[in-house]
Amino acid sequence: MQIKSVANSSSRVSFMQTQSSRPKVVIMGAARRDFHNFNLVYRDNPQQEVVAFTAAQISGIAGRRYPPSLAGPLYPTGIPIVEESELEQLCDAHNVDEVVFAYSDIPHAQVMHLASRALATGANFVLLGPRQTMLKAKVPVIAVSAVRTGCGKSQTTRWIAKQLRQKGLKVAVIRHPMPYGDLEKQAVQQFVTLADLQAAQCTVEEREEYEPHIAMGNAVFAGVDYARIVELAEKAADIIVWDGGNNDFPFLRPDLHLVLVDPLRAGHETSHHPGEAVLRMADIVVVAKVDAASATDIQQVEAMAKKVNPKAKTVRAKSPIQLENLEAIGNPLNLAGLDVLVIEDGPTTTHGGMAYGAGCVAATKAHAGHLVDPRPYAAPQIAEVYAQYPHIESVLPAMGYSTGQLAALQHTINATPADVVVSATPIDLTALIEVNKPILRARYEFAEDTTTPLSDDLHSFLANLSLATRTQAQACNFWI
Repeated sequence: MQIKSVANSSSRVSFMQTQSSRPKVVIMGAARRDFHNFNLVYRDNPQQEVVAFTAAQISGIAGRRYPPSLAGPLYPTGIPIVEESELEQLCDAHNVDEVVFAYSDIPHAQVMHLASRALATGANFVLLGPRQTMLKAKVPVIAVSAVRTGCGKSQTTRWIAKQLRQKGLKVAVIRHPMPYGDLEKQAVQQFVTLADLQAAQCTVEEREEYEPHIAMGNAVFAGVDYARIVELAEKAADIIVWDGGNNDFPFLRPDLHLVLVDPLRAGHETSHHPGEAVLRMADIVVVAKVDAASATDIQQVEAMAKKVNPKAKTVRAKSPIQLENLEAIGNPLNLAGLDVLVIEDGPTTTHGGMAYGAGCVAATKAHAGHLVDPRPYAAPQIAEVYAQYPHIESVLPAMGYSTGQLAALQHTINATPADVVVSATPIDLTALIEVNKPILRARYEFAEDTTTPLSDDLHSFLANLSLATRTQAQACNFWI
């Protein structure tokens, strides 16, 4: 639609008419890719009008507005964020032309159920792809993605960052967004110290991702407006590592793209969106957790990865788990005879779909006498999580998206009759809540499999990168 140039007073009328007649768009999201897609594709686009975001997966997102300062001049009052359950009412009330799906780690069939809901209102159902939504950085980018939440992306990212730092490179880690608080304040975030996390009032989920990076000396960048975030990160670093969230594809165009598959969830390689797309995009497929999975499951995921993406190289990796500070409970050897409450990573056990994780594995290996079921003792907000994700049984997901939910987590831990807590969340929970029983941390990190060392591929990438840089410099000198 073209806007004709007219004289002063009538130009405002023309503009308002154009505003009201623009095709209407709803973006379905979870306070992550939905905002990113809007910023890149719709924010400055006068040809379409985004009338609302819908919210799923994360509690406490609906009922707010995407603020005017981030939405831009076409949206002087911002954009409402409503519950996904209101999709049909939104489409009918605004005569919506296009529904854009923009969140991740969701079964293919469920994506099509959402598509059916949109199509039934008469709207188009749209998926935006990497070409429209990937930013180009001025420095090299290594991206780490996965086919599901909880495959081990974060520990892999930390290992890669360590390798790069040992090569003398300055590393910036850009994290997939988790803006669950004040969106204006979270537009562009940089975390260098633990005090930065406290100042930003980071949630438990944010701390789980940021704290380990900060501990090893990596600057972490995140937020809402990733064009600005990339500009800040590329000025601070020689190379960027994209630490993906859920099973989303990167917001940055990668020069090397690693994608993890999980043999503990064999068959999920092509079952979820956009995990299958990410697998098909990979340069290197990393088969994670081979020290915990059966040979049959490892072979199954390797075969599927090679079938789906025959051009990618496949390597194996381990996730050794260490239970720390056993001497604090008077037995430095194991948990024999003790009642144990296991706390697992929240996203992995909720929309990640895993009934248990590293904490349960660590407690079992340490011969725990009994794993206590926390569900009868769950505070109301935690009980809601169990109701929403009934596959979670005898473990407690580390939920802390809000102050109330963090308080509910504290209450549930203290109310559950156990001798000791085994926590597999990467953060120190005792720094956030007061717990009436000892907490042992289950640590897990990336470890290479000697049969297919990832370091060889990383070193080859860096060598080729250096060669390309030298070639470009020589070409420039030739023309001078």
